[in-house]
Amino acid sequence: MFNGSIIKISVIAASLLTCYASTVYAGVGGAVEAKEYVDFMAVLKFSLIFLAGLGAVFGLGLAFAAKRFSVKVDPRVEQVLDVLAHAHCGACGYAGCEQYAEAVVNNPDVSPNLCTPGGAKCAEAVAMITGKKAEMREPIFARIMCQGGWSRSTRRFKYEGVEDCRAAVLAGGGDKSCIYGCLGYGTCARVCPFGAITMNDDHLPVVDMTKCTGCRKCEAACPKKVIEVLPASKAVIVACHSKDKGVDVRKHCQVGCIACGKCVKVCPFDAPSISNNLSRINLDKCKVCSLCVSPCPTNAIVDLMPHRPKAFITDKCIGCQICSKVCPVNAPSGEPKKKHSIDAAKCIGCGICTAKCPVQAIDGTFNALEVFAAAAAKKKKVEAA
Repeated sequence: MFNGSIIKISVIAASLLTCYASTVYAGVGGAVEAKEYVDFMAVLKFSLIFLAGLGAVFGLGLAFAAKRFSVKVDPRVEQVLDVLAHAHCGACGYAGCEQYAEAVVNNPDVSPNLCTPGGAKCAEAVAMITGKKAEMREPIFARIMCQGGWSRSTRRFKYEGVEDCRAAVLAGGGDKSCIYGCLGYGTCARVCPFGAITMNDDHLPVVDMTKCTGCRKCEAACPKKVIEVLPASKAVIVACHSKDKGVDVRKHCQVGCIACGKCVKVCPFDAPSISNNLSRINLDKCKVCSLCVSPCPTNAIVDLMPHRPKAFITDKCIGCQICSKVCPVNAPSGEPKKKHSIDAAKCIGCGICTAKCPVQAIDGTFNALEVFAAAAAKKKKVEAA
């Protein structure tokens, strides 16, 4: 066996060393010709032809797949995307501007006015592109449902960690005695993409309504859930979230709701109600008359309206005296069947008489949106000056 192996190795070595030999013969009775050199140009040409053919086959396959499984893109999506604010704030309810653009074009039920940072002009442009009607949408603002700054509330311990509400809440729920109150470390201000929230000297967030778009980023970031995004016209709110009993609330905070029920008694529209030791105002019932603000013993109810218009009676008055009966401050006066008048010094601008007048003779209709718009315009004018 070993002798046979040695003979084979010798033959192979001799074949390799004999470079000038033109041919060798291998196999039993075979005559397989082995050339002493390789034609590289022929090999290269064959490889190129093979790769070109393979590429053509795969190219045709990909072209067929692209045509067969292609997804048609409506050109209006790009047009809508161009007019959006590109804030990617999520106020529209979608993950980003591109997702909203696709939805508003392809879904007939999606409104064209959901991009709140873009405002009315953006809504009109989207409506024009999609062929939809741009309806008037009431602005929404972030409301801070807590007034217990560091000077008005007590603290359980001194927190010296990272100045972030989400980090502070990990330390036993936060350093505030009121477990429902704002911690005051400015997380909401940092996450706001529009710079609409700043922290005041008492470590409470302040919302600039001229910048706020209602994107809800601050609402989602607040670990204590003391920020609510509400309609602009609903400006009378109970700025407290505490569900503790009144005695405990007074121990923790000077401006917390103690559920005394005075707001319930004075409201002519049955908007406030007491539940879980906390007063809540039904926004659907509330007429923003602010009658519940002054009776609140702890000032937990706030009126966010910058100013209120005074009512006055026009010549349409028939002297029915309904305004005198419904006015909570006795501002209207006059004889029966004669034109009445309203004492501007007493009038609080609640709008109750305007709503109750059967002949619409009382002007100065309360419109919260107009008041906010006027206040915003005035502020911009001051800043420009």
